[in-house]
Amino acid sequence: MTEHSRSRRRILRGAGALGFAALAALRFSAARAAATPARRQPAPGGAYRIDLHAHFLPPDYRAALLEHGHFTIGGYPTPTWSPDEAVAFMDYYGIQAQALSVSDPGVSFLRGREANDLARYCNDYAAQLLRTHSSRFGAFAVLPMPDIAASIDEAIYALDTLRLDGVVLLSAYDGVYLGDPRFEPLMIALNQRRAFVFVHPAAIPADAKPELPLPDFLEEFTFDTTRAATMMMVTGLTQRYQDIRFQLSHAGGTVPFLSHRIAVASQTVFGELWPQDLPEPAVLEMKRQISRFYYDTALSGSPAAMASVLAVTSRDHIVFGSDWPFSAATLPQTGDHDPAPGLSEIFDADQRMEVERHNPLRQLPRLAEAVNA
Repeated sequence: MTEHSRSRRRILRGAGALGFAALAALRFSAARAAATPARRQPAPGGAYRIDLHAHFLPPDYRAALLEHGHFTIGGYPTPTWSPDEAVAFMDYYGIQAQALSVSDPGVSFLRGREANDLARYCNDYAAQLLRTHSSRFGAFAVLPMPDIAASIDEAIYALDTLRLDGVVLLSAYDGVYLGDPRFEPLMIALNQRRAFVFVHPAAIPADAKPELPLPDFLEEFTFDTTRAATMMMVTGLTQRYQDIRFQLSHAGGTVPFLSHRIAVASQTVFGELWPQDLPEPAVLEMKRQISRFYYDTALSGSPAAMASVLAVTSRDHIVFGSDWPFSAATLPQTGDHDPAPGLSEIFDADQRMEVERHNPLRQLPRLAEAVNA
């Protein structure tokens, strides 16, 4: 081989290597672009949002909380609330309406007649708001849990008589998680009414969690939502009562991240311990159950959280939530009027309209009728 031929071959090899390198670089760039959503067009204008994770503290309810030592909720100082403050917040952040709910601890810090009366007071207060501010507020009824019989009565009253938009349930009551058989009669009543159920995390008792200098709302709330969702699936509750639509707070806690681990539970050693009176779920069935939950954006409107949710369900199962007034520190009424700018890093304007308006209204027909009147 001549020196000329050898030089030519070296040049071709080099060109080939450069070509492969360029091709690899292009593929890497494409993969990187797909994995890292770019900021798209800004959110739609106007007051279009429907907020399915927003709280209220009627005067007597807040007074009862403080009277019984609940000066913080999940580690967050118990806030003030009024209809006027809520409307001012909504107007600032382009929110047309909020579906209000009582946060943790619900009325479960009371028992018997006191709990029943406080739940009735909160639900009647909410119903009055629906009359005086019909296009601005919806509401999820609080129930006097863990009293199942009283909770069924209150759910029937709130849904059938007051026509509230659904109910709110905590992830656990007295350490007993949703999915436990003792909640079965309530689930039957809610399923008969095709109820929308907002699942909100509950604070874990101090003697049942690590001693960390962190408030519950930061991490523990997300873990408790995950425990509740998992128990509802592995006990077959979400299979038996498919007419109930469950909304999980804060993008489902850690459910999207743990979806594979949860789905394969029955194939592990845990499967050998599966209760004989419960159907052992298949992997695909567990994944289907995970996809049927609704996931809100409250304190989770980031590309990382939303990409995780989109990996386990479709976009029509994502709904907007602000977590106000407990998010007041992170959503001050100054500066940007977008309450979740991170959503624009993964959704375009039409998709944001779907998540922040169309999806919530599809689930709450009474509220949809009121805001579109």
